[in-house]
Amino acid sequence: MSKRKGSKPPASKQPRTPAPEQPAAPVKGALFRQIKADKVTCVQGEVTMLPPTSLTVRPGENVAILGANGAGKTTFLRVLTGNLQPTGGTVTMDDLPIDERDPATRRVIAPLIGPVAGYRDLTVADHLILIDQTWGGDRDGAGERIAAVLNRLDILQFGNRYLAELSSGQRQLVELAMVLLRPSGLLVLDEPEQRLDEERRALLGEVLQERAAAGGAVVWVCHDKTLAETATRTVRFPQGK
Repeated sequence: MSKRKGSKPPASKQPRTPAPEQPAAPVKGALFRQIKADKVTCVQGEVTMLPPTSLTVRPGENVAILGANGAGKTTFLRVLTGNLQPTGGTVTMDDLPIDERDPATRRVIAPLIGPVAGYRDLTVADHLILIDQTWGGDRDGAGERIAAVLNRLDILQFGNRYLAELSSGQRQLVELAMVLLRPSGLLVLDEPEQRLDEERRALLGEVLQERAAAGGAVVWVCHDKTLAETATRTVRFPQGK
């Protein structure tokens, strides 16, 4: 892996530009019938972080969650991914409990909740190679898979940059590339439109639509009502109010 500024990944790892119409990474995660949150709540002391909330998502759905700050949206995403155990209610995948420590959960659910921890001495391409190989990608096809994701997000030119060299919007797209690259059946994203300009937000909407059309599912928190209209359905938090 490259560690010196300005260096390039080895020729065998150098991403190659795919055909323009090539979509982002295909859905390859374990299949699921439905993921269901049933009346989940989160209470800390006397503070209700999440009032009773229910949501069912199936393959092919693109669900945008809207709501004011403090409505429990991010807390709900953490519960949905098995990162946070609810105080009450249940969250299941095909009737089995969801727990992010369970390999079965990790094979299906790919979350992007909060900033991704990166390595200062690795380039964007290095990070993606690491993710691709960690999730079992074949070495021969790594360059094409990585190039496809970067190209679809229009950030192929940043492959040899370090994370610290990126603008906040570029970093946001790189983090999205990281989660798109790994095999998954459900993407769970917390405000992925943050720090993106209008053109990049439109691109984001297209990518999420493509993921759902390919048979995956997406659940994402969004503060842009216009962008949220690209989803197959929207849900407003807090529920019941």
